[in-house]
Amino acid sequence: MGITTVIFDAYGTLFDVAAAARLAAKEPGREAFAAKWPAIAADWRAKQLQYTWLRATSNTHCDFWQVTQDGLDYALEAANMQNPELRERLLALYWELPAFPEVPAMLEALKSAGYNTGILSNGSPDMLAGAVKSAGIGAALDAVLSVETIGVFKPHPTVYAMVDQYFSITPDRVLFVSSNGWDAAYAAHHGFHTVWVNRGNEPMDRLPSAPQHSMADLTGIPDLAAAL
Repeated sequence: MGITTVIFDAYGTLFDVAAAARLAAKEPGREAFAAKWPAIAADWRAKQLQYTWLRATSNTHCDFWQVTQDGLDYALEAANMQNPELRERLLALYWELPAFPEVPAMLEALKSAGYNTGILSNGSPDMLAGAVKSAGIGAALDAVLSVETIGVFKPHPTVYAMVDQYFSITPDRVLFVSSNGWDAAYAAHHGFHTVWVNRGNEPMDRLPSAPQHSMADLTGIPDLAAAL
């Protein structure tokens, strides 16, 4: 018995999280921001993730929109660019993140082959709905699962169990795909087949488990699912 279900992390995996800062940097009058946007985008993403881990371990949960704002506020202050108009523009763009170029065709290939497809994300339901709609991939997804259902962020074990419960399957029937090495590692610990989409060619985190597969992008996911 092989894979029946392919599940994706959302931000950084299907959706390009750097796009908000990159697009804002191209707008007229943002020359000062354009000179700093890569560092700001990197700090924003790093703090967004760090705050999810800290809130999960300290039992002080909030939704993903709050940590997204908190991460941006940190990044803008670190860059000495605390501009309310810029802040609001970046947050607005975050609701309209584009999918990576290979995503639509990859999802269509999975659906054509008969796989269940879905998202498992720290994102709040309204954020995920906005991103899915903006990217135009809703028809290729069977489920969009948010941690807000259980009130704790990844990598808490109960998050990965949401997939088992929703699709009424065992973990060995799932291929889980994430751009976060730690996410793929803990999904593997849960029992999923896992892929780390390592777009930045980064070293693997030293954790109790590790993803079984690594790819530079999502193009090869349908072929891998068929081979497992």
